[in-house]
Amino acid sequence: MTEDASAAPEHTLPEDTTPDWRDEIFAVLKAANIRQIGYVPDAGHARLIELSRADPAIRAVPLTSEEEGIGLAAGAWLGGQRAALLMQSSGVGNCINMLGLSKSCRFPLVMLVTMRGEWGEFNPWQVPMGSKTQAALELMDVLVYRVERPGDAAETVAAALDISFNGGPAAAVLLSQRLIGAKRWVK
Repeated sequence: MTEDASAAPEHTLPEDTTPDWRDEIFAVLKAANIRQIGYVPDAGHARLIELSRADPAIRAVPLTSEEEGIGLAAGAWLGGQRAALLMQSSGVGNCINMLGLSKSCRFPLVMLVTMRGEWGEFNPWQVPMGSKTQAALELMDVLVYRVERPGDAAETVAAALDISFNGGPAAAVLLSQRLIGAKRWVK
């Protein structure tokens, strides 16, 4: 048997089997029995929002303001369910007053916050709140974790869920701008 010399060898690149950190975070949310996810539309959370909306076991709730998500989390807890809140760092400022509700009423609150105003930011409007997000949350007694690398995302979200749902304080996971990717101004 002879080989056909005219047939070019087939070269394929190996498939990228690295799991997407957003898919890993979603798996952690599912494992923690999160049944409600409040969100304000955000490109940094697009994949998590898409997965949440597609899952019949999760009620994905679009919010008009991030502070509504704190009320959503309180209502979910009172109704026997668990919730998580997705927001951008600029939305943290909208939540300051409502964060007092979480502390006073002692219900679990877990926020996943995509950061702006950091590495590669094109919009100077995002810098003031982005640079003070962690401090603002800490002033309201929110435990803050930060994720810089994809491999740390799922484990960090799991830690925040564990501490908050086991009687601890409200917790926020800051997903750095370097992790989510800098947005570019496109005309």
